[in-house]
Amino acid sequence: MNAPRPRRPLTLRDVSEASGVSEMTVSRVLRNRGDVSAATREKVLTAAKMLGYVPNKIAGGLASQRVNLVAVVIPSLSNLVFPDVLGGISAELDDTGLQPVIGVTNYSPAREEMVLYDMLSWRPSGVILAGLEHSKASRAMLANSGIPVVEIMDVDGEVIDTVVGISHRRAGREMAARILAAGYRRIGFVGTHMPEDHRARKRLAGFEEGLAEAGVTLEAREYYQGGSSLLKGRELTERILTRAPDLDFLYFSNDMIGAGGLLHCLDKGYDIPNRIGLAGFNGVDLLDGLPVRLATTDARRVDIGRRAARLVAGKDAIPEDRIVALTPTFLPGDTIRAA
Repeated sequence: MNAPRPRRPLTLRDVSEASGVSEMTVSRVLRNRGDVSAATREKVLTAAKMLGYVPNKIAGGLASQRVNLVAVVIPSLSNLVFPDVLGGISAELDDTGLQPVIGVTNYSPAREEMVLYDMLSWRPSGVILAGLEHSKASRAMLANSGIPVVEIMDVDGEVIDTVVGISHRRAGREMAARILAAGYRRIGFVGTHMPEDHRARKRLAGFEEGLAEAGVTLEAREYYQGGSSLLKGRELTERILTRAPDLDFLYFSNDMIGAGGLLHCLDKGYDIPNRIGLAGFNGVDLLDGLPVRLATTDARRVDIGRRAARLVAGKDAIPEDRIVALTPTFLPGDTIRAA
């Protein structure tokens, strides 16, 4: 079920009623001023967190207004995926008077809470944030912010307000279908083991579902933690092929490690795509510089950024179901046999 848009932002009175203390006491606690007992302080802070209340840092006559900022919350700046998303957001906001302000969570739910608390306290005109998985406190803050909230990248989950993205489960299933249609059967997977990378987890789940429908299971897996790199892709590919030399296809959770895997296979003289096929995910520009084009899925990153910004800026009407689902596009490259 999609949460309805709140009718109004939360106020000190809401926290006062929830905690059973006066508005003046609530104000003193939230501004860390005045002599308040530890028990009362804890009661107020617990009520505020449960409700999702965020104090307003805008003073005086501006306190009831919004500033011309859009909070954009992403998990990483080093990931090649998000610059394209940010580019799409910036392009659509360029003629609106709204300015994007970036917050980075490092894939940490606790840090996401801190980033949202700080950004919402300045009363932005909207929020765009990556993913659908958030802590209870983050969901409460967003649901009660009284501003447009657009979650991006993923549509497989519970929506707070509005969402723009692709189905990662569908992307995984469709890649499985492409690989099977090309005649590959001894398939391995190389991917991230980060517990908070929910989109990679959903893609793998969809991929395995697609294989299972044809009676095929993954023959080998190789996981890694931390960031992606070409070197890591080379090392992981060497490791999985040493352990399972009969594999005829490798599916990588992203293009960066997939590109590293491709370079390893080329160095070792593998016949690609006949002896072994390979595919990644995202369709990043990095692939343009490889001697062989890696098969991948275009995750529609720029389009996602643009569509999210248009919703926040009021350029596009909000769909009745509050979901803007874009279609992931398969790019065959040179590393998968023609079906």
